[in-house]
Amino acid sequence: MENNLMFKDLGLSEKMLKVLEEKGYAYPTTVQKLAIPEFMEWKDVVVKAPTGTGKTFAFGIPMIEHIDASLAEIQGLILAPTRELAMQIGEELRGLLDYYQGIRVAVLYGGAGMEGQIRQLEKKPQIIVATPGRLMDHHKRRNLRFDRIQTVVLDEADRMLDMGFYKDVTRIIDMIKNRRNLGLFSATISREVMDVSWKYQRDEVEITVEPKQEDRPDIDQFSVTVPPFKKTEATLTMVTEGPFERVIIFANTKAMCQRLCDDLRKGGIDCDCLHGDIPQGKREKTMQKYRDGKLTVLVATDVASRGIDVDDVDCVINYDIPEEMEYYIHRIGRTGRARKKGVVFSMLNNFAEKTKLEEIMKYTKYEVKALALGEDGVLTEAE
Repeated sequence: MENNLMFKDLGLSEKMLKVLEEKGYAYPTTVQKLAIPEFMEWKDVVVKAPTGTGKTFAFGIPMIEHIDASLAEIQGLILAPTRELAMQIGEELRGLLDYYQGIRVAVLYGGAGMEGQIRQLEKKPQIIVATPGRLMDHHKRRNLRFDRIQTVVLDEADRMLDMGFYKDVTRIIDMIKNRRNLGLFSATISREVMDVSWKYQRDEVEITVEPKQEDRPDIDQFSVTVPPFKKTEATLTMVTEGPFERVIIFANTKAMCQRLCDDLRKGGIDCDCLHGDIPQGKREKTMQKYRDGKLTVLVATDVASRGIDVDDVDCVINYDIPEEMEYYIHRIGRTGRARKKGVVFSMLNNFAEKTKLEEIMKYTKYEVKALALGEDGVLTEAE
């Protein structure tokens, strides 16, 4: 397929093209130009693509194009592993509806009251974005029906199935009797994703977007070796001395996430944290402050990070090297988005962390340059 293909070459409606043009999108990313035509033809699709390559538009655009606005019934369903991701997908879809009269999107997730979500459903949305558990809750209460759903999408399918949603997801798909196509979008194709594909897809189109293609995020990756017990101090130095306006720092545990956030605040950094023990309402307020530029630093665990979708994060710091190699891919995908430059620093202060990062480099084939942090806060190439 041609590299200079434009959205207008993908058979989209004038309304959709007008929305995309006003938002400054003329050229689709690789995953969009490969997936959109297949979705438009109602094909089953399995997409393996790195985080940050435009997957939401790849399934959201054709889903909107297929909606019959005169039917006040659910026609498209998107399942997401976390509430943050579900909310972010809902926002992106609503942003595409400027010229579509009568198409409504509802977002359903756990950790929030049912009443507000029931009010959304009473407005008869045609598209639902949901976490599997909360969708099942609404279905059991007869708040929604599945019989007119045509397209089902599993976003971040690997993560969702790995989080223990396999039974819920397969039960939901089983109940959608009139489904015309199923899309699986994933950064990695796990055994569970393959099982769902084998069980529910027919003549599926497989799309793999290699990170080395032209819309691979433009990210410089570095390791920073610091003395033992100096990691927090070094992180504080990097945030204060660096030219960064929006930073995400990842820690492996809730306790470390909270402690680091508290330490950075004491050091004068305007920051907040996201982890599993923080109530949903506070998480949403924190994300909004971060999006609005009122927070410089966000400290997060991997579970809480999945829905962080902010286009201008200019730096990611791995305070802890992730336990899973896939987590590293998802973490660094928070920066270098929307074709902007990003930078990643992984903090090392022992041999085990260095070994773990080397394994990740071998697995991902990423180039990570070694740096050392001087007492003056200056980063220099490690010897």
